[in-house]
Amino acid sequence: MRPLVFLALPALLAAGTAASAHNLAFTDVRLELRMDGTFTADVSCDLDALALGAPSEKDDAAALAAEIEALSPAAREELVAGLERLLKRRLRVRYDGAPAPFEVALPERGRPTPPGALPSALGLVARLSGRVPAGAREVSFFASLAFPPVRIAVVREGQAGAPPIELVARGGESRPLPLSGPAAAASGLETLRRYLLLGATHILPFGLDHVLFVAGLALLSARVRPLLAQVTAFTLAHTATLALSSAGVVSLSPTVVEPLIALSIAYVGLENALSPRLRASRLALVFAFGLLHGLGFAGVLGQLGLPDGRRVTALLSFNLGVELGQLAVIAIVLGALQLWSLAGGRRESVVRPASLAIAAAGLFWTVRRFLA
Repeated sequence: MRPLVFLALPALLAAGTAASAHNLAFTDVRLELRMDGTFTADVSCDLDALALGAPSEKDDAAALAAEIEALSPAAREELVAGLERLLKRRLRVRYDGAPAPFEVALPERGRPTPPGALPSALGLVARLSGRVPAGAREVSFFASLAFPPVRIAVVREGQAGAPPIELVARGGESRPLPLSGPAAAASGLETLRRYLLLGATHILPFGLDHVLFVAGLALLSARVRPLLAQVTAFTLAHTATLALSSAGVVSLSPTVVEPLIALSIAYVGLENALSPRLRASRLALVFAFGLLHGLGFAGVLGQLGLPDGRRVTALLSFNLGVELGQLAVIAIVLGALQLWSLAGGRRESVVRPASLAIAAAGLFWTVRRFLA
């Protein structure tokens, strides 16, 4: 492994992500069971990006829509047909464990974009329509890793009131939900598993800003004890603000939190590059930065929601998942540095260029988030 790899990777990661790494999008699904024995599932997602195989980023919405509109009518129809095939491969509506066939329609395609909404050539809703198998008792929904985490609501035609929302991790499947009668609340074990996975995946692979921050901590600390002290300070800080924010005690707008988180990444990278030794003030700064990152985690958890009756379990599980993700980042960085040392390389030849790349990524995000 060459130092150039450490130099290029953070910059490539930054270039490939959206301006707000905490803007965790969801695939919202409304599955309606009709009295005539049919079902429809309205799947809300970025259809333009899916059709073109592009990352789903707010900054690219206009460009993606323009690219589709510029196609010839025949090429556009071919693109839509490909999207429909993709949706049939990557989505599943299962009754009693068996997938039910469905047809795909794009009800918003060709409609004018509502004021204030992101431009879209194909719309933001794919409607799946099919028939409920005779005698079916339960239904579940699956979306592949091509889609963000799923929030699904199962409703019956004519049902009054808002239905409960089921949260599904990326690439996962919802619990089997009964076709008649209320769904039982998720067990404590199921809540623990689900929010643990959501917390861990918010760091790896989807939380690149947190990955670079934690990697910056690991790069400067050649010894385990100072690194553990920093990680502990960071953990205590973001756990405190995550808990306080979830309880409604502390609140700060994402438009303030997100640029400051990016700035903390830039600071850690620059301090690594300019100060070859770990300074005593680093611990206090890491604690302060942890408070900011905790507010970022709280924003994500606010979007996910905490289940009634399992709020404490969900909160602790999400936080534990975050910690596991951070430990995985540290293990990867320290392992890579150890391999480099065993190959005869000097640690210093890696730390400075990698830290500068982390600083560049942080500054890049800072500017984009301030302008977003």
